[in-house]
Amino acid sequence: MYSFQRGFYTDVRIEDRFTTRLQLQNGQLREAKVTAEKKAFIRVYDGYMWYYASTDDVGTVQQTIQKLYAYAQPNEDIENDPIVRLYEVNRDEKLVFADRCVKNIPLGDKLKLITETDGKLKSPLCGFQTAQYLDRYSLYEFYSSKGAQLKYDFQTCGVAYGMAFTRGEDTMREQLSKARTSFGELSYTDEELKEFVSRCEDFIQNAVPVTAGSYPVVFAPIATGVFAHESFGHKSESDFMLGDEEMAKEWAIGKKVASPILTIRERGVFEGSGYVPYDDEGTAATDTYLIREGVLAGRLHSAATAAALGEKLTGNARAINCDFEPIVRMTTTYVEAGKSTFEELIAPIKHGYYIYSVKHGSGMSTFTIAPNIAYEIVDGKIGKPVKIAVITGNVFETLGLIDGVGKDKEILSFVTGGCGKMEQFPLNVGMGGPHIRVSKMNVQ
Repeated sequence: MYSFQRGFYTDVRIEDRFTTRLQLQNGQLREAKVTAEKKAFIRVYDGYMWYYASTDDVGTVQQTIQKLYAYAQPNEDIENDPIVRLYEVNRDEKLVFADRCVKNIPLGDKLKLITETDGKLKSPLCGFQTAQYLDRYSLYEFYSSKGAQLKYDFQTCGVAYGMAFTRGEDTMREQLSKARTSFGELSYTDEELKEFVSRCEDFIQNAVPVTAGSYPVVFAPIATGVFAHESFGHKSESDFMLGDEEMAKEWAIGKKVASPILTIRERGVFEGSGYVPYDDEGTAATDTYLIREGVLAGRLHSAATAAALGEKLTGNARAINCDFEPIVRMTTTYVEAGKSTFEELIAPIKHGYYIYSVKHGSGMSTFTIAPNIAYEIVDGKIGKPVKIAVITGNVFETLGLIDGVGKDKEILSFVTGGCGKMEQFPLNVGMGGPHIRVSKMNVQ
């Protein structure tokens, strides 16, 4: 499709993106936005430096390539460059979502969905509520001077209903959200809506402050996913250890780093917000074991980091859009299922806590998760709701203290928020896992 000059490595990434964003506040429409944009990102490498350009006029891609060549220096041995040698030459067309494309759903249907659902979420304790609908369909093309030629699509759509509850001086916010790849899967039953409101009302009326200390803790799948992503997934992004000898020693492949019942994997093949069949360097998605039965088994790579560390490509070079160059990022990171039921996980706990939902999480060596709704566990049973500000722990220590893994794995998708790294936010990712039990954590 494009003419590439000898002596350089060149690739072209094109994205044709469609998005919808609708928002209600207290039942009133506050935002209705539909956008469509097509952009290209061009890279040229001469073995010494990278030259980049971004354009929203895809008809000028060839001219842009020629301009970048003028800045670079031809290298007759470019094909033997360690980075260039690693680039895959994939040729594929993978259009998964064309027959259920959100572009074809009338805007009125999207607005009707959230308006009707928002109207059913009622509580005398709620003073402010929001409803959002968001979707995105992207059609990607990728071409390289090595001969790669790809065409594939991505889709996500979702709803998020937020409610702010007040009782005296106490306040709490909770969100009910769902993300799927098909519009027809976004509705809630009346029973699900009632259960959500009832749980929030119970929490705002009956939750008591936690007594700070060290306790056994059980994570719901959302908390497990946040833990896997924030506390370990980011440490697996290999660009963090380039030039850092201490970190390279700390994270040596083959080192025992966790409980033997823990396995963490990273895969871009799951339909959902972390679906990445090919990364932004044309590398096919892989099944990467980050931890396998407690042993550090792998990490995430772009071609540059894989070449620098002498490891294999993993399909994790990603950019949030065609304004940015690809860097090492996660796709879908999750804890693999174990053998225990939820009842078996909580049964031996005399006094501990169950993290049902979370506000946010962060961390590298030390991680922090801020729970939203949590419950006390007393004598192996779920007790009253409790207010927990944060739970924290050292990553290495906590990985070793995981002593129970459930069999109920969930892969979760999201349409609000996303992953941030450097200046690139938000990136669509997936995460999840089963319920897990940690024998000891700091609870505040």
